[in-house]
Amino acid sequence: MQDENRTEQPAPQPQPAPAPKPTTEPVVESAADVEKAKGTAWLSYLGILWLIPMLTLKDNSFAKWHVKQGIALDIATIGVAIVMGILSFIIIGVIIGPIGFGILFVLRIIGLVKSLGGHYWKCPLGISKIAEMFKF
Repeated sequence: MQDENRTEQPAPQPQPAPAPKPTTEPVVESAADVEKAKGTAWLSYLGILWLIPMLTLKDNSFAKWHVKQGIALDIATIGVAIVMGILSFIIIGVIIGPIGFGILFVLRIIGLVKSLGGHYWKCPLGISKIAEMFKF
């Protein structure tokens, strides 16, 4: 009697594999390409000098990676300057500004050393997220 009340369940269908997540990791080039670029990629961390590797090594992903990080650090520096200017009216900007500039200076030094060593480096504090927005 119980067999009559049972209905056959369809076999479970296999689920499709999830689509791969897009990666923001750089395309790893050959050692020769990294060696070629690291001689100028370090300039990316010295303010507007990121223009030199950007214009001379247009097709080198190692140079582009560090140029994007340098541009993002420049944007962060401008942001700290604006916040410092606004908050200087209530005295706290005089304290926050030097701390922010000091942190950004340390990040520039780390990026410079990493680029000279031939390493890809993601700048912390959300700066690498700004760098990933650039598509060139």
